[in-house]
Amino acid sequence: MATCWQGLWAYRIYLLVFLLPILLLPLPILVPTKESYCAYSIILMALFWCTEALPLAVTALFPIVLYPMMGIMDASEVCVEYFKDSNILFVGGLLVAIAVEHWNLHKRIALRVLLITGVRPALLLLGFMLVTAFLSMWISNTATTAMMVPIAHAVLQQLHKRPTGKDVEEGCDNPTFELQEASSQKEEPKLAEKDSGQVLPAPAASPEPTGQQQEQLRFSQGMSLCVCYAASIGGIATLTGTTPNLVLQGQVNSLFPQNGNVVNFASWFGFAFPTMAILLLLSWLWLQILFLGFNFRKNFGFGGQAQERAQAAFRVIQTEHKRLGPMSFAEKAVSVLFVTLVVLWFTREPGFFLGWGNLAFPDEEGNSMASDATVAIFIGVILFLVPSDIPGLTQDPENPGRLKAPPALLNWKTVNEKMPWNIVILLGGGFALAKGSEKSGLSEWLGNKLTPLENVPPPAIALIVCLLVATFTECTSNVATTTLFLPILASLAQAICLHPLYVMLPCTLASSLAFMLPVATPPNAIVFSFGGLKVSDMARAGFLLNVIGVLVITLAINSWSYPIFRLHSFPAWADSNNTAGCLAIQANATTPGP
Repeated sequence: MATCWQGLWAYRIYLLVFLLPILLLPLPILVPTKESYCAYSIILMALFWCTEALPLAVTALFPIVLYPMMGIMDASEVCVEYFKDSNILFVGGLLVAIAVEHWNLHKRIALRVLLITGVRPALLLLGFMLVTAFLSMWISNTATTAMMVPIAHAVLQQLHKRPTGKDVEEGCDNPTFELQEASSQKEEPKLAEKDSGQVLPAPAASPEPTGQQQEQLRFSQGMSLCVCYAASIGGIATLTGTTPNLVLQGQVNSLFPQNGNVVNFASWFGFAFPTMAILLLLSWLWLQILFLGFNFRKNFGFGGQAQERAQAAFRVIQTEHKRLGPMSFAEKAVSVLFVTLVVLWFTREPGFFLGWGNLAFPDEEGNSMASDATVAIFIGVILFLVPSDIPGLTQDPENPGRLKAPPALLNWKTVNEKMPWNIVILLGGGFALAKGSEKSGLSEWLGNKLTPLENVPPPAIALIVCLLVATFTECTSNVATTTLFLPILASLAQAICLHPLYVMLPCTLASSLAFMLPVATPPNAIVFSFGGLKVSDMARAGFLLNVIGVLVITLAINSWSYPIFRLHSFPAWADSNNTAGCLAIQANATTPGP
């Protein structure tokens, strides 16, 4: 019997893939309408995304097969959804991020900021959180965490060991400083030993840790968690910082084509950056209290041997910074292009004054025909054209008699290795899912069923959405979470005459609040793989951080988001046949009586 259960467990993925579609078949058979066909597709994709029975990107391709077969959309219409403007913005933003990472510019920024903040415990936590959050605004959260965790452990190693004169005077090399992209695989040998069935020798009994060792362990845990949490928090600040932000932009543009580009880089930054800053500050205070205690005088200063250890740790950072040498031509060129990209994003169509997009490339209504994706691809193409060294001719080392030009800042081989193409497909699958929901009438049907919620105060709805999504994203991909929830919330908003962004923005931000479990997000998994943490440690720190995040998002959506996105009234671009009365009700409410 045990062998039978083991066999079923071994083949559980195959069983899920074959049984789930069959178990859901009564829905389209008993209710043969386009709405039920679309609901069948969405429920099936949701279950596959939650169980990860298939790779997320493979599940995202289901609409190409199911929608034409069920008569929901033509195949040509479905395929267009997989390469929309938001997908191009994602690719363009990552081209710049890959260039920054390829030339080690992110490591130079990180070490420089750490030299400024110093190595006092509280300030060291703050320094690592600031650096990680800033870098994750522009490059992937995973790459940022993979770079910062080894640096954090190298600094901690110097803080916690007995200093020598040589360490204090010169600093010392530490191999853990090397960027470890595959750090999350360090646990695999341990798992292999457990599964092999071999009886391992019992470890020698270790002595009880002293108070100082326990204190050092808590500080190490806090340092590890501050990196992965800051990576998730920092990603929400920019439109390209994390994928759910682009899912929101794509869903809004797909569901509401006349929205006038309401979600762009500048508007998103104005809303999300203050949210990120407040959440980062509160996270720092919470981690400091949890892992360093309430002795703030001790947290911000050292004495005795601790001062010497701090000096040794500072020398380690200083040594690594010196090892990078002066900035190369490639680093300077990438820095200039990066700053140019950000400036062009902010000034393209800011809203409160005419941007260069409105002036140079206007359409018939005066809106910018160039999008944020246009800017990202423009800078991305330049990266393939600018040489990585001062232009000139040098001898080819392989062929001494031939002259050779320096390579470009970016080449396709590097891009192909580091570009997450699966996320591009996953984004497209979400847009196709939303479009199918609209075309089939499922969105309208769902909106009609949700009309009783109009009696619930909007702030309560936003709070419930945040709590629901923050819970859901702990065990499901944040991209899949936003992809599933945003079309439903858009229908809800239209049904109760509420601005769609009032519920879609909290959903998007809350999907990044994955702080409690190692499997919730790649940064958590990387930090957990380095050791020193238990699941209970992460859950204890992450639970209150989730609550803090929900409260900060609720504050943001009910305060400074109103003037940025004009949430005080139902927008005309969200009007549809089933919400035609919303604008009339709003007009009557604003018309003075006789």
